[in-house]
Amino acid sequence: MKKVTLITLIAVLSLFVAAGASVGYIAYSFLGSSPSNDSTEVIYEVKPGQSFNAVAKDLEEKGLLKNAFAFSMYARVLNERGNMKRGEYALRADMKPSEVLGVITSGKSVSKPFTVAEGLNIYEISDLYEKQGFGLKADFLTLVKDRTFAQQLLGEPVDSLEGYLFPETYMITKFDNTKDLIASMVRRFLAVYSDIGAAAALPGWSRNQIVTLASIVEKETGAKEDRPLVSSVFHNRLVKKMKLQTDPTILYGMADLSGVMPDNIRKDDILKPTRYNTYVINALPPGPISNPGRESLMATLKPASSKYLYFVSRNDGTTVFSDDLSKHNKAVQTFQVNSKAREGKSWRDLKTSNTVNKK
Repeated sequence: MKKVTLITLIAVLSLFVAAGASVGYIAYSFLGSSPSNDSTEVIYEVKPGQSFNAVAKDLEEKGLLKNAFAFSMYARVLNERGNMKRGEYALRADMKPSEVLGVITSGKSVSKPFTVAEGLNIYEISDLYEKQGFGLKADFLTLVKDRTFAQQLLGEPVDSLEGYLFPETYMITKFDNTKDLIASMVRRFLAVYSDIGAAAALPGWSRNQIVTLASIVEKETGAKEDRPLVSSVFHNRLVKKMKLQTDPTILYGMADLSGVMPDNIRKDDILKPTRYNTYVINALPPGPISNPGRESLMATLKPASSKYLYFVSRNDGTTVFSDDLSKHNKAVQTFQVNSKAREGKSWRDLKTSNTVNKK
C-alpha cells in the first residue's frame, strides 16, 4: 500500500472537519489507534457492487472502524478506494485503519482447505466435497464426466477427468465454484506430469495409459517402497499378455455402472463383466480408477526390474511378491485364507509405523 504523510492526511481531513476542531489530533487518533483491544476474528464480506462508503459505514457500525468518514478520506488520499475487492475477509477490532484497508483491497478472501488424499476416485472426492460443504456431489460428478470440459482442460478426448484430479490440499474461498476447483486440480496434475518428464518415459504409451496404470498401482499398495515392484508386476503381466487381475478394478467397474462406490467385493463380482474388471478384460482398463500421486506416477514410469508376476497383501500395508503361481498360492494361504493372519491388522498400520520411524 502507498504511504501517506500525516501532513497530507491532515490537509485532506481539514477540508471536512468543522472549524475550530483539532485536525492534527483527529488525524493522529484515527491513524494510530484501533476501535478496541478485542482480537476476536470477524469474517466480513464485501459484496459485489458495494460502494466504498457503504462498506466503511458498515465497518464502523460493526465496531471494526472508529470513523467511517475519516477512513474513506484516508483511502482517497492513498488512491485505494477503487482497489477494494469483493470477498470474505478476516478482520479484528484491534486492527488499525491501515491494516483494515490493506485487507479489503488485497483480494485475498478467507479460504478453507480441501484435502484430496492419494488414491481417491471421483466418487469419493465428490462425496467429501459435499460433506465438507463446498458444493453438491452431483454437480462435481457431472463436471468431471463432461467430455467437452475434460477435453478443454486436457487437450485430448477422455471419458472423464478420473486420474487427472491431482491429490493435494486446495484452498477454496466462498467465491470459488466447482468448475474452478476441478480446473485447479487438473492444472496441478499437468504441472506434476510435466515436471517428472512422463511424456518421454514410456515410448508407445499414451498419457491416459500411464495414468491408468498409475491409478491401479496407487490403489494396490500404501507402501512407498513397494510401488516400483507392484508396477513391475503389472508391466511383466502386460508383456506376457496376462490379465492384470487386480481387485480395485472390480470395484471401480461396479461404480462405473451404478454411480455408487461399493464397499466390498462379493464372490459373484469377480467375473462380472464390466469394462474395468481386469479379471475379465485382458488389457488395461479404458481409463484410470483413482487419482494417483507423484510417487505412483513415478513407479509406473520407472518400474523395478523384477520377474515377479504376483503379489498379495500382508494385511498391514506391505506386500509379498512371487514369480510363480505356486509361491503366490502359498502366500495367499498364509496371509489371506488364514483368518488369524488378518486379525487386528490394517493397511493403516503402515502409516503408524512410518510415523514412528520418522521420529
